[in-house]
Parts: sequence; C-alpha cells; structure tokens
Amino acid sequence: MKLLIKSSTLILCLAIVACSSPGKPERPAAQAAKSGAGAPAAKFESGASRASTAKHEAGVREAVKGSRFEVERRGDLLVVTAPVDSSFNPDRPSMMLASTLGPLSRVAKLVAPDREVAVLLLGHGDNSGSPALTLKLSQERAQSMASIFRLSGLHQDRLMYKGMGDGAPRASNDSKDGRSRNRRVEMFLAARGSLPAVLAQYGVPGVRVVASGQAK
Repeated sequence: MKLLIKSSTLILCLAIVACSSPGKPERPAAQAAKSGAGAPAAKFESGASRASTAKHEAGVREAVKGSRFEVERRGDLLVVTAPVDSSFNPDRPSMMLASTLGPLSRVAKLVAPDREVAVLLLGHGDNSGSPALTLKLSQERAQSMASIFRLSGLHQDRLMYKGMGDGAPRASNDSKDGRSRNRRVEMFLAARGSLPAVLAQYGVPGVRVVASGQAK
C-alpha cells in the first residue's frame, strides 16, 4: 500500500512539473493555425484517419474502463471526453486529480508508439464566470492534459491543444447539470496529417460537422 501511494505521488508530481514547465514542445492550437496561415484548409483523408484510430479504439476503451471518461466515435475520429468535475481539483481547478492520471496515462502510452496517430485537446467551460477567465482556465486544463501526452512521447507534429472557453457547449447552461456537462476536455485521436482539419471543424464555434467529415 505504501509503495502504491508513493508511486501515485510520483506520477502526480511529474504531471505538475510538466504542466508548469515553460518549454512546451506541444503547440497551442492557435500558434499552429497561425503558422499555416495562407495555406488551403486541410481535409480529412478518411481512409487513413479511420484506419489510424480504429485499431486503437478497443484499447482506449479498456484504458479508461472504470473511470468517468467517455469514449465515442465521431466519423473517422475517436474522441475521449474527460468531465472536469471528476478530473480536476476543485480547489486548484487547473490541476488534475490523481485518479485522472491513471486512465489518461494509459491512453497516452497506448497511442504514443504509433507515429500515424496525433492528438488534439480542446478545453471547454460553462458560462457561469468571466469569459476571459473561463477561456484561460479551459486553456490551462487542455495544456495540463497535453503534458501527459508529451511525457509519453508525443511532440509538436502530433500534439496540439486549445482552450475554447464557453464557446462550444454541448448542453444548455441554464441548469447545474448542463453546466457540468459543458465543463470538459475533449481528446481527439486522428491521423497525424488531419490535425489542422480537426481543429478547423471542432475548434471553431459555429462550424457544423456533417457525417462526411466536411464542415459547412
């Protein structure tokens, strides 16, 4: 039992250090989008994206089994959603709980060896606070989770994150339950070359995604 506690503490310390490190190899999504300014919007290579993520779906579901993480298939993408209320410390809202590190680390270790798979993390909040603070906190939460993927070996060409604030709710903010559902971090697993397209479709509020994977 003592060994287990020490191991959990060590993992938590590593996560905190990674989150506070000033030199982040992973790219904020805004920076990545800026670097591609002027280029035509990337499109999904549906077959490649589906093949890259489908082979990991069973493993990802097993990795988060028993946690509050949600796994779903959105067309060619595999999406893992971490509810904020069960994933982050209420007293230090950008710090992950120790119970979050296990399933998150297992997902990261599962996809890290596959050079064809990349990850985009989008942090989301509700509308109960200042928009500026909500945006900042959603960015910090996405970055916090991105640090675990970075520790597992994902870097610039395979890892992006972005805070969405309250701009992309999945439920009404008029109820406590709806606000809780809106506070989340979404992890998109896609083919490496598809990250700009994923960001363009899911990272921009108001963009509607249809079954073909093209935005309208």
